[in-house]
Amino acid sequence: MSETNKPIIIGCDHAAYQLKNTVKAYLENRGVEVKDVGAFDETSVDYPDYAAKVAGSVAKGEFERGILICGTGLGMSMAANRYSKVRAALCSDIFTAKMSRQHNNANVLVMGGRMIGDILALEIVKTWLETPFEGGRHQNRIDKFDNLSCCPK
Repeated sequence: MSETNKPIIIGCDHAAYQLKNTVKAYLENRGVEVKDVGAFDETSVDYPDYAAKVAGSVAKGEFERGILICGTGLGMSMAANRYSKVRAALCSDIFTAKMSRQHNNANVLVMGGRMIGDILALEIVKTWLETPFEGGRHQNRIDKFDNLSCCPK
């Protein structure tokens, strides 16, 4: 299975329900297996619950990559990055999507459903899926922040 069609876990809050469905359909049309953990309609929900489902699954190694979408992407990215070994990148343009993979080996893509349109979102997803991690000097940096401790004693 190539890097671009490995299974992906996806989640959103109510503000991004429509965009999540658009992204999910795009992924499935590319032959990517998608585990959708909700939200499943536009009823108001708490975004940390969905960030926990996606980031938790990535942190445990159940999925190599995940996608989170909320209104701005800010809350989802903050919540997801609390998980060890999760590198969630809030991307609102193609360049940040590319760099998040190339230099930061982002394993969770975060987008703001109220910030970008469908066409840009799909280009961001495509770029994020297809851009490989460069490794090398960047791996040393990833190792450093993957091993940070939030609460020194």
